[in-house]
Amino acid sequence: MDIPGDLSIPEDLSIGERIKVLRESRGMSRTVLAGLCGRGSDWLKKIESGQRDLDSHTLLMRLAAALQLPDLSLITGGTPEIAQPVPLGRLTHPGMPAIWSAVMNRVIALPQQQSVSVAALQARIDQAWQLWHTSGHQRTEVSALLPSLIREAEGAARALEGDDRRAAHVALSDVYRLTGQATAYVAPAELAWVVADRSLSAAQMADHPAAIAAAAWNMGNILRETAYPDEALRVVTEAADLIRPHLSTAPDDWRGIYGALQLHAAVTSARDGRDGDAWRYWDAGDQVAKSLPISYVHPSTVFGRANVDFHQVSVEVDLRHSRQALNVADDLDPDVMPSLERRARLWVEVARGHMQRGDRTAALHVMQKASKISIETLAYTPSARTVASDLWRQAPRSMRAETAQLAEAVGVSTAG
Repeated sequence: MDIPGDLSIPEDLSIGERIKVLRESRGMSRTVLAGLCGRGSDWLKKIESGQRDLDSHTLLMRLAAALQLPDLSLITGGTPEIAQPVPLGRLTHPGMPAIWSAVMNRVIALPQQQSVSVAALQARIDQAWQLWHTSGHQRTEVSALLPSLIREAEGAARALEGDDRRAAHVALSDVYRLTGQATAYVAPAELAWVVADRSLSAAQMADHPAAIAAAAWNMGNILRETAYPDEALRVVTEAADLIRPHLSTAPDDWRGIYGALQLHAAVTSARDGRDGDAWRYWDAGDQVAKSLPISYVHPSTVFGRANVDFHQVSVEVDLRHSRQALNVADDLDPDVMPSLERRARLWVEVARGHMQRGDRTAALHVMQKASKISIETLAYTPSARTVASDLWRQAPRSMRAETAQLAEAVGVSTAG
């Protein structure tokens, strides 16, 4: 849908005034447009009236996409010759067709499997999780393994009986949770929801509190990234309530997933601007980490001492406390984090902090570090792509070549 041909937007309008003109030209209410951005109508009213600044590029992009605008400059004003394209579709990955087939073409007939070793199947899933965290091309390499793992786990969950069947359902939940990670931001919405729901359903079939909590953590990711922060917070806090009674006698990994739920809630609250809640949840996660061995790392969520510290940076950045975020980052040793994917995302958070302070040189430097750790993490993480895009658009002449190289490496168009 193009902007109406007879709509003229005066150059001297503010961002909020431009949003109002564009919204009304679409015949959209404040409630509808705000809802598409995961916000309330009062938030949008304050933006349109100038009572609140809109300095989040992510929210600008959400507004532009919701209004079906081809170029962000229709909202921001800006120089016409500098293109600011709005991505209206999802990212793509060559592994998606095979994963789609494995998930959506579910076999109805009861599989005929002679001997199924759930332990061996779980071991392969564990190895795939390890690959996710140790490969710089984790999405491509794990995506190649997922179709067969999905089919085998589905077959085992239906063919086995008793305790073996419950163990198979735990494995099935685990492989769907890994599928959610590997297809984040590239899966069509319907596949993302199917994967998250099957992970949770399989864990509930197993009646395994830790598996349910882990699946809820995954469901929370889907909800948060599709602009349902309140629902995401409800899911992870209910899961934490479910597993909390078991913590005094639980294995380390049960406490690890409980801690991961606290960090999830901390980031969700921070992104919604709720400082007190964000730090309350982060403190809860911090206490869990202190109760575990200093070297402990959860095998899939990588919860542990390092990840708690990494999340402190994320919370500060999301709350726009850039100075505090960078001070925390200065005291961290990223190399203690065994997950390359998580280590690369830390540097993206640091880059966001530098961008908030207007230090594009520092942001470029740490983004280049992140790209050497895991280029696929940057290419398939929206916040990283946003930083790369902003760097290229805002770069002074002396940095133009380097920022263009970074943008192209992560798949951000520099045409125009």
